[in-house]
Amino acid sequence: MSELLNTLQQYGNVDTDAVLQRMTTFRIGGKADFVVYPKNMIALAEVIQLLKKENIPFKVLGKGSNILCSDEDFHGVIIRLDRTFNEYYYNENMVVAQAGVSLIALAYDAMKRGLSGLEWACGIPGTVGGAIFMNAGAYKSSMKEIVTEVLIYRDGDFVWMSNEECGFDYRKSVFQSHPDWLVVAVRMQLQEGNITEIRELVDNRKARRMETQPLEYPSAGSVFRNPEGSFAWKYIDELGLRGKQIGGAQISSKHPNFIVNVGGACASDVMALVKMINDGMQERYGFTLKMEVEKFNWQD
Repeated sequence: MSELLNTLQQYGNVDTDAVLQRMTTFRIGGKADFVVYPKNMIALAEVIQLLKKENIPFKVLGKGSNILCSDEDFHGVIIRLDRTFNEYYYNENMVVAQAGVSLIALAYDAMKRGLSGLEWACGIPGTVGGAIFMNAGAYKSSMKEIVTEVLIYRDGDFVWMSNEECGFDYRKSVFQSHPDWLVVAVRMQLQEGNITEIRELVDNRKARRMETQPLEYPSAGSVFRNPEGSFAWKYIDELGLRGKQIGGAQISSKHPNFIVNVGGACASDVMALVKMINDGMQERYGFTLKMEVEKFNWQD
């Protein structure tokens, strides 16, 4: 382990026995043997090649805003880009952002420049890379509508992929079926707009989130994807599950498609609530809801 630590430290800052609970918005998770923050693209490529060569498990983690880590320790390496891959550049209405850039910070900066297209993202606490992976979106818009190209690290090379090649769909991208394709940067096309109008839209949506979402508790946002033509929260509501609690995890009484950590929740508590919901869905409606939140370090 000390040899691996010494090698990783060549490429960036490294934490050992890092608590995943502190790296996720759910505030849930065990420990990871190593967390590395690569200095640059060359360091990132070298780290990935090293881990693949040595057959060491690894996971790229952004802000941890859409993930449920298991309660077990992860005997591998977490790669984080938010400290070192966090720059972005404008060329007129085009913005190029590295994968570790905060989506919220970028959205607010675009607003200040009078650029429209990212207003929907002002309340999504993730990174640009994570937003690409999930095709994050809100208010009937998503990354798909603004992305022109994505720079990825794949099979030892850095390559640009077009919007069409990314396979964007509702909360979906090609990267979910190719987890070894690492998003490094994104090129997005924004539009000139009126700063006052953009700010008003952002403020209105912020007020709406405050009214409808349980932002006072740790969570991973919406737990389930919406079934076509409907909303997941409506089904959960009809099952009478608002406010149901197991351990420290609770189906939010404010928004039932949120499971919140009301204090000391374990990953198993959350999954017990997910099972409760889907057992009810199967019995009453004959189908189950698909999780939007990504599970990590689970054995099943």
